[in-house]
Amino acid sequence: MRKRHLRDGRGGRVARWMRRHFPQRHLFFRTKGRISYIPIPGRAQITLVIVVALVGAWSAFSSVSLVFHEKILASRDIDIADARRAYRGLLGEVSEYQKKLASITLDLEENHALMLNLVERNTVLQQNLKSVAYRLTTTDEERKDVIAARQNLKGQLREIEDRMNALANHNFTLRDNLGTVEVDLQTALVERNRALFEGNRMRRHISNLETRLGELQEAELESVQRLTDHAVAYIESMEKVVRLTGLTADRLLEAATGLPRGQGGPFIAVEPDALPADRLKANLSTLDARLQHSQALESVMRKLPLTAPLDSFSITSPFGKRRDPINRKWAAHYGVDLGSVFKSPLYVTAPGVVTYAGWSGKYGRLIEVDHGARLKTRYGHLHKILVKKGQQLKFRDKIALLGSTGRSTGAHVHYEILFKGKAKNPMKFIKAGRHVFQE
Repeated sequence: MRKRHLRDGRGGRVARWMRRHFPQRHLFFRTKGRISYIPIPGRAQITLVIVVALVGAWSAFSSVSLVFHEKILASRDIDIADARRAYRGLLGEVSEYQKKLASITLDLEENHALMLNLVERNTVLQQNLKSVAYRLTTTDEERKDVIAARQNLKGQLREIEDRMNALANHNFTLRDNLGTVEVDLQTALVERNRALFEGNRMRRHISNLETRLGELQEAELESVQRLTDHAVAYIESMEKVVRLTGLTADRLLEAATGLPRGQGGPFIAVEPDALPADRLKANLSTLDARLQHSQALESVMRKLPLTAPLDSFSITSPFGKRRDPINRKWAAHYGVDLGSVFKSPLYVTAPGVVTYAGWSGKYGRLIEVDHGARLKTRYGHLHKILVKKGQQLKFRDKIALLGSTGRSTGAHVHYEILFKGKAKNPMKFIKAGRHVFQE
């Protein structure tokens, strides 16, 4: 009863408010002297007021929206004009980058030909070494023959001296028979003169052989020295390229062979013995060591990733400390981002074996290649992978298409180089490759 009484009270207050503010009104019409009217109750008046208010609000909102819409359109037109100007500037920069990259590609091709020429020169050096070794063997045989002939002549001279002593004794015993003694003496003199002549001839022959042996040794020494100088220059050029990458040749060779290369100790010079070919043997031993070192370095150089994975690119984010492209906080960047056209082909930068090919979290689609000598490369944010795990790759084999998968803001490749599990700056390797091909 109380609730009903409260409802009746509230209903009465609403009715009194409506009668006070919206009393019943009449709309009068006069037609041909007759007056008629239409009653307008309070509820109809309230409805009419609400409709008029809604229409007014809608009109005000439409006017304001129209004014702001025109301002927004004008601002958009300005932004579009600025974007067009920036786009034209970017097109100009892209054209310049394409020209530069075309020039770099031409330099790479020329330098690749030069590297092949260096390999051919190394092959020629090895063939020359074999020729020198063969000639050294022939020289040793000739020297042994000369020594044997000299020993034989010494024996003959001793026999002649013994015979002369025997003839002298025989002359003393035949003193009584002058005729026989004279004949024997003449015979002994003839034999002695003949023996002296043969001895002198053999001595001259031995001297000529020793002279020829010395000349041959000097010629071979010069040839071996020239080969050694070429090998040293070749080794120094390869070690210079390795230093440009930020590594050292000893660390690379140690990683490739698994054996430490540390050496040391006091220097004690070796005294050469009296044999004619000892200097040549020592120089040949030095040359052989240089050539072995050169071959080992050349084998490791083939495993270095000295080119870029893209034919045409721009560096969108360098190696090292940078602002994160997503949250703009400072972060470490263990690779280099190379931007290019979407779906551009990617190439492996050195021969190797695919150790991973698939999705890898924020890297998106990722490829990892093991090149040996504890060197690895990684290629992230790929659109499509064209190789599989365990596949053998040759230099510049096509492995993927450029994309923007994973944590990425646009089409690029995240390119990493790792040595012994530690990240290295890929741009140093690319610049070292340019130096190789320029030489």
